[in-house]
Amino acid sequence: MTTATEAPSHDEKGHIDPAAAVVTAATVPVQTRSERFRSFDPEAFERPTGREVNWKHTPVARLARLFDAADPQTDGVTVTVSPTTDAAASARGDVFRPEDLPSAIAWAQSPEAVSVVVDGEHEVPIRVDLVGTGGRATAHVVIEARPHSRATVLLDHTGTAEFAENVEIVVRDGADLTVVALHRWADDAVHAASHQARVDRDAHLRHIVVSFGGGLVRVNPSVELAGAGAVGELYGLAFADAGQHLESQVYLHHKGGHTSGDVLYKAALQGDTARTVWVGDVLIGPDAVGTDSYEANRNLVLTSGARADSIPNLEIETGDIVGAGHASATGRFDEEQLFYLQARGIPEAEARRLVVIGFLAEIVQKIGVPDLEEQLTAAIEAELAGEDAR
Repeated sequence: MTTATEAPSHDEKGHIDPAAAVVTAATVPVQTRSERFRSFDPEAFERPTGREVNWKHTPVARLARLFDAADPQTDGVTVTVSPTTDAAASARGDVFRPEDLPSAIAWAQSPEAVSVVVDGEHEVPIRVDLVGTGGRATAHVVIEARPHSRATVLLDHTGTAEFAENVEIVVRDGADLTVVALHRWADDAVHAASHQARVDRDAHLRHIVVSFGGGLVRVNPSVELAGAGAVGELYGLAFADAGQHLESQVYLHHKGGHTSGDVLYKAALQGDTARTVWVGDVLIGPDAVGTDSYEANRNLVLTSGARADSIPNLEIETGDIVGAGHASATGRFDEEQLFYLQARGIPEAEARRLVVIGFLAEIVQKIGVPDLEEQLTAAIEAELAGEDAR
C-alpha cells in the first residue's frame, strides 16, 4: 500500500512543472507494520502483486482465489467448538481491523462469527476444530477471555481447503489465555490467516502457532499490549517439507506502560524447495514506559535446497524502557553437538534426530498441555521419519 499523491503543479500558463511532477508522482512505500493501511472494505485494497513489502516473500499466485472478492464462499470448512458456551463473545470488530485483502474478504463474507467465551477457569482446553472439505471458505473467530479467567483454546486445522481466516482475541483485565493455532492440513491446502489480539491491564496472552501441514500457510499474528502490566508471549514452530511454504509475520505493539513481551519462533526445513518466512515487528510506543521486550527467530536447515527468510524489526518511541532487543539465526546442524553425541556411541542418524527434537522442544514445552505436547512431539518424529524414508 502506498500513500496518496497530489496532482502535479502547473504554472500560470497551464504547463506542468517537470520537477514538481517528479516529486509528487513518487510514492512512499509503507516501511513499518504500524503504518499499514486498514479497512473493512475489500475494494479499498489493491490486489497483491508480490512487490508489496508485506507480500514480497509470499508466492501470491498460489493465493489467487483468496484475492477474489467476487468468488462466492463455499462450505469448504466446517467449524466445531467443544465445549460450547451459552454466553456470546464481544461483537466482531472490537479489536479486529483487516490489514490485507484476504482478511477484508473474510470479514465481508463471514458476518456470523464463531464465538468462544472463556469465563472462570478451564482445566481442559477448549477445542475449535476447523476441518477442510475442499473448495474455498472463509471464517471469523472471536475469542474473549473475561476478566480474571484462565483457559487454553486450541484451533486445530485439518483436511484441505483454500481458506481465509480471521481470529479476533480479546483478553480482559487479569485474564490468562493461551491460544494455540495448529496447522495439520493436507499437502494441497492453502491458508491465509490474520490473528489480532488486544491484552488489557495485568492480563496475559500466550499465542502459539504450530505449522506442519499445508502447501502454503501464512499466519499473521498481531498483538497489542494495551493495558498497564500486560504480558504477551508469541511463540511459533514450523516444520517445512519439500514444496511447502510456511510463513508468519508477527507484530507486537507495546502500548501500555510496564508491559513485557517475548517472541520466539523456530523452524526446521527439509527437502528441496522447502521454504519458511518469518517477519517480526516490535513497536514500543511513546507511552510504553518500563517495557521489557525481546524477539528471536531460529531456523535449522536440514537439507540443501531449503530456504529460510528471517527479518526482525524493532521500533522504539520512548527511551524509558527496561530493555529491548532482537536476534535471528539460520544454519545447519551444530557439528559439535553431533560429535558429542556420536562420541558417546549414538549413531549419526539418531544423533541428528535428537538434535532436531531438542531444537523444537523448547516451543512445544511452552504450550503447557501435556497431551498436546505429546502429540506434537510425535508429529515431529513423523516428519523426521518421512525424511529418512525419502
